Amino acid sequence: MDAALEVFSTYGYRGSTIDQIVQAADMSKSSLFYYFNSKTEVYVALLSETLEEWLKPLTQLDPAGDPLQEIWSYIERKLDMSRTNPKASRLFANEILHGAPNIMSILTGELKALVDEKCQTIQLWIDQGKLAQVSPYHLIFMIWATTQHYADYEVQVDTLIGDDCDKRFADANQTLKTIFLNGLLPR
Repeated sequence: MDAALEVFSTYGYRGSTIDQIVQAADMSKSSLFYYFNSKTEVYVALLSETLEEWLKPLTQLDPAGDPLQEIWSYIERKLDMSRTNPKASRLFANEILHGAPNIMSILTGELKALVDEKCQTIQLWIDQGKLAQVSPYHLIFMIWATTQHYADYEVQVDTLIGDDCDKRFADANQTLKTIFLNGLLPR
């Protein structure tokens, strides 16, 4: 799966081949085909595994917790995932950019249900006066956009501000904390 992630995140689904995957994995085609029937099966399995991992931080948003701390902890977890596993983010982003042909059932099923549930939690916090009046959906989209930007556009970020990963993520952490937490304070 690591080899498949490397290949698919580099070349996309259409540009990737089974030959590239088995070469990167240092295995035979017959070994790969023992577990998977096609390139599509490998890709969908990898996307499903990636999506499960990338959704874990959102599942941890605790309705009983302090709203600002819960949202900030979520942002930190997402930012850390972008730092530690940028290829998974790029794999998912590429699938979405192509209309999610291989994971639409996941998007309309478990992802939609999870996002709806967490947006209800955020809306409850807003209704209780604990957060500013914002759209919970757009708040989540902004968190995804800002945290995953560092993975999806890693080359651009490296080029513009340098490739010191620790400094980049420390600066991003502080900037996002200032903007999100100040922006979410009730008025």
